[in-house]
Amino acid sequence: MLPQPDPPSKSLFKTSSFYSWSLVAVVALVVGWIFFSRWWQNRAFEHRFRQERTEKQREDDLSTLEQMGGKQLAIQTFYATPGEMRRGQSVQVCYGVANAKTVKLEPQSNPVWPSYARCVEVTPAKTTTYTLTITGAAGDTKSQSLVVTVR
Repeated sequence: MLPQPDPPSKSLFKTSSFYSWSLVAVVALVVGWIFFSRWWQNRAFEHRFRQERTEKQREDDLSTLEQMGGKQLAIQTFYATPGEMRRGQSVQVCYGVANAKTVKLEPQSNPVWPSYARCVEVTPAKTTTYTLTITGAAGDTKSQSLVVTVR
């Protein structure tokens, strides 16, 4: 027998597997691009969200600081509950100060200190005027008074 010559090889563009693999490659590139672009958009969204959340937190912190007296020495609250009482009963004298280094409540023997909200129990025998005096770090002072009426 005579050796048979090799059949002529087909051109690369005439094989169906070339087109199949080309289509798979194009689809893989498109899917890869979709995943990448969505990842990039999510990353940009999260970055923008973090910035907005940080700015909102900063605004809230500044608002809270301002409500608590900012950087100024201030008596935020000073009141008695109840404001009128019978002899022998106790009353709560409450105060709130901002940026105070020392606090003095007269006349009364219980110790007091700087606080945003603190109450001291007192039992006056007669109608008494209480004076709250605060001193800041620079030595400036502020005072406020209230009257507790005893019937």
